[in-house]
Amino acid sequence: MAVNLSKNGPALTAAYKEVVNEKSDTNWALFTYEGNSNDIRLAEKGDGGLEEMVEELNSGKIMYAFCRVQDPNSGLPKYVLINWTGEGVNDARKGLCANHVSSMANFLKGAHVTVNARADEDVEPEVIMEKVAKASGANYSFHKETSSRFQDSGPQGPVGSVYQKTNAMSEIRKTNKDTFWAQAEKEEERRRLEERRKADEERQHLEKERKDREVKEAALRDQRDKEKAVQIEQQKKYQQQQEAERREQDKQRWEQQEEMQAAQKKTIRRGESVEKANEAASLISQRAMNPRDMFKQRERGITPSDSNVPSAAPASPQPEEAPDPSPCVQEPLREDPPQVEENNYEVTAEETPDRGICARALYDYQAADDTEISFDPDEIITGIEMIDEGWWRGYGPDGHFGMFPANYVELV
Repeated sequence: MAVNLSKNGPALTAAYKEVVNEKSDTNWALFTYEGNSNDIRLAEKGDGGLEEMVEELNSGKIMYAFCRVQDPNSGLPKYVLINWTGEGVNDARKGLCANHVSSMANFLKGAHVTVNARADEDVEPEVIMEKVAKASGANYSFHKETSSRFQDSGPQGPVGSVYQKTNAMSEIRKTNKDTFWAQAEKEEERRRLEERRKADEERQHLEKERKDREVKEAALRDQRDKEKAVQIEQQKKYQQQQEAERREQDKQRWEQQEEMQAAQKKTIRRGESVEKANEAASLISQRAMNPRDMFKQRERGITPSDSNVPSAAPASPQPEEAPDPSPCVQEPLREDPPQVEENNYEVTAEETPDRGICARALYDYQAADDTEISFDPDEIITGIEMIDEGWWRGYGPDGHFGMFPANYVELV
């Protein structure tokens, strides 16, 4: 990735201009990176020269120093660029920042000497000044020239040659430097490829872990959902069971109450029935003739043998036949209610050809003995015989024939 000089551009440019300005007291500036990013920032600047600048170099960072010095030969200002790579910087960072050297050289342009330093020995002021002197190209000083230059000094020696002996070590160092940077670029390329490969592997590994984690979480979520569903189903069953038990208890309690109420009503009705039966029995016992026999005689179309009164209407008893009061004299008078009932039957009741006179029960009635019938409300009594004003006979719902109170029913 390229170096970023725009983020802190104004501060960097101002420091650079202060160093190249000969009227400024600032003669050095130190630049470095912001953390592990590629953004260049101003680390420090000062006016103490090389000695002060060297003290600010950090062995754990990559830094770029730009310093103004005075040429020992000509006395002119010279500019030195130091590419500092501390010994504590990891190799990956070194390879990444190796590509930034040319960009920094283009920014800090005008340097007469460039020094690639890794240790304190490479930035000794004497060593740097020696390199500056060698870079000037001439060992002269306008301040040291004297007038003896133009004086005749006598015979001159042989003119010297411009030939210089080749310094093998210097050439080797220069070649090694070029080889070093070429090798550094190759290593940087390999490092980038290796980092890209490792990043891909790491990404694939993380993706696999993420998918495995999602699968496990999905399985756990499904298991929790199933367990929750089972718990909910069990809770529902338990609630349904509790509700069924409660309903069963309520039903049993209601049935018990109904039975108790029915028993109470039956007892009351039985008492009333007994009273009415006793009343009917007393009425019937007072008759001179059995109502059943009388009703049968009426069905045959004849009158009772003991009575001389016509069946249409009872008459007064004859004096010669009954000189004194007796049951026979009173019999015609007791026959009046059945005759009236027979007339009412002929007027108000509609007799069906199959079942005879029918009536609907208004209340429920329980038989007191075998001579009576039992029925519930809205049940139909058929084949009714109106034997008395208060008591009738007929066939109950169960087919049993017997007496029942007339005021418990209504004709249909």
